[in-house]
Amino acid sequence: MKLINKDLVAKKMPIRLAINSIYKGLFFLATLFGLLVLAILFYRIVTQGIGYLDGDFLQNFASRKPEDAGIKGALIGSLWLMIVVAPVALFLGVGTAIYLEEYAKRNWITTFIKTNISNLAGVPSIVFGLLGLTVFVRALALDRSILAAGLTMSLLVLPVIIVAAQEAIRAVPRELRDASYGMGATKWQTVLKVVLPAAIPGILTGGILALSRAIGETAPLVVVGIPLFIAFLPRSLMDTFTVLPMQIYNWTSRPQEEFQQVAAAGIIVLLILLIFMNSIAVFIRNKFQKRY
Repeated sequence: MKLINKDLVAKKMPIRLAINSIYKGLFFLATLFGLLVLAILFYRIVTQGIGYLDGDFLQNFASRKPEDAGIKGALIGSLWLMIVVAPVALFLGVGTAIYLEEYAKRNWITTFIKTNISNLAGVPSIVFGLLGLTVFVRALALDRSILAAGLTMSLLVLPVIIVAAQEAIRAVPRELRDASYGMGATKWQTVLKVVLPAAIPGILTGGILALSRAIGETAPLVVVGIPLFIAFLPRSLMDTFTVLPMQIYNWTSRPQEEFQQVAAAGIIVLLILLIFMNSIAVFIRNKFQKRY
């Protein structure tokens, strides 16, 4: 009987190897296709925009003349937006994840809340823009300010941060909690001194990736009513402003060919900013993932 089984295995082995090779080739082609499209887009953007990417482009405000157009106002506005989004979204997201994973009772209500938070992560961004327009711009009378836009974008990325923080907290070994309780630590001491340090790589990685999404979104800001063109720098959270995606959208909507090249230069700046933020996430993950 064993000889028969070995013969069957020997006969099926070439078929299995062939199927494995086919799937491996399909996966390689899928990866190659994605990289090829990315390379084509990157080449097109760089070749179009590199001529306008200089010191004047970073120091000038937006202009109706492509040769004088710059991205200073939009770049500073994006940084102002992150000043609001980062603390609000991270504090609320991590706090919610800690409560749901460490304090909330395991019942159908908690399960219902977790399911709906996960579903919110897939809601189109324009829906959050409508919510921000209704609540922050009109109901709270924040107008088209940095604060209104920042709170709207915080709602957009909040579900993503909550889910990422939940997964990171859930991945902390139960033995670490039990050891802390065995030493006489309270629940909060265990969360603060044991759980959060162990989960911080996953939390920060998910948080930075979520903030990268926020800095590249346009639809919610269009709904809120953020202007496409400004020629000044904001001085407070209640000032009007614009951001990189809005400025790029404004340039791409112009019929002149020169503005298309200016928009490409703006895209390069936005890509550099996104790559920098994602690199921080990768660095944090690699530095702390083997601590526990």
